[in-house]
Amino acid sequence: MKTQLKVTRDGDAFIARLTPRQVSAMYEALSHLRHRNRGDTELTLLVGAGREAVDALVERLAGRHTESRDFRLTMEELHMVHSALTAAPTMFVDRGGVFPQEPFHIRLGFYRENFDALAYAVVRAVAEA
Repeated sequence: MKTQLKVTRDGDAFIARLTPRQVSAMYEALSHLRHRNRGDTELTLLVGAGREAVDALVERLAGRHTESRDFRLTMEELHMVHSALTAAPTMFVDRGGVFPQEPFHIRLGFYRENFDALAYAVVRAVAEA
């Protein structure tokens, strides 16, 4: 998965050029956390926003994307994406503190290093915008 992002500032928001795989990773991370029957308090702690805001962003990212396209994202939405990419893997850590790669990959369709690299790319791209 390509992890470099092109982000430009547009007033208070950012325009991010995302590949289909990047959109899919962001969608999978957010939707996985959203659909774990977490309350608003826990979801807000994990991604910085409650169900309504997360659902709105998940809806915007949903669908089968076949080409790269621009997404207009607020700083709050970028924070949700970054947080979801970094928090989703922690939901797979077992009681012994071990992260099992296979269940993560089966459920989300990506490897943890893909999420880590994309989360880092989001921060780097926004900082450079």
